[in-house]
Amino acid sequence: MGILFTRIWRLFNHQEHKVIIVGLDNAGKTTILYQFSMNEVVHTSPTIGSNVEEIVVNNTRFLMWDIGGQESLRSSWNTYYTNTEFVIVVVDSTDRERISVTKEELYKMLAHEDLRKAGLLIFANKQDVKNCMTVAEISQFLKLTSIKDHQWHIQACCALTGEGLCQGLEWMMSRLKIR
Repeated sequence: MGILFTRIWRLFNHQEHKVIIVGLDNAGKTTILYQFSMNEVVHTSPTIGSNVEEIVVNNTRFLMWDIGGQESLRSSWNTYYTNTEFVIVVVDSTDRERISVTKEELYKMLAHEDLRKAGLLIFANKQDVKNCMTVAEISQFLKLTSIKDHQWHIQACCALTGEGLCQGLEWMMSRLKIR
């Protein structure tokens, strides 16, 4: 009886899960957001502030906030942290020069009290570009194995084709079932 009640509850439970999408400028955050919401590539310009879309996957609602990644905007990321359940960090796999900046911003975020229970999904974007960093290289540069107090997953993807994005969403969905 309890299992039946749980399944019925899940059908009608429309709880929303807050997700923030962050990363350096030109990483592909907005392209990923609109791949999720419209399943198509949308011509974008640098995000000043944020974009927000509701994504529904199998009756689970995600409110996704795509936050501008320019250096002048990163100090305001923390205003979006309250009630965030997942952080998606989009890494430009071709940007070897700024991977250390991504690492610095990542660890600054993870240290914030409002994100202490948030799951972390890293999208290694632009995997379709020749000589890009592999998932293993990015994982090593970011020292992901040292992250012990957050559940995390790194996923290769291409925002332009949508390849790898569903696997990232599936990982987030699997984390919700564990709770």
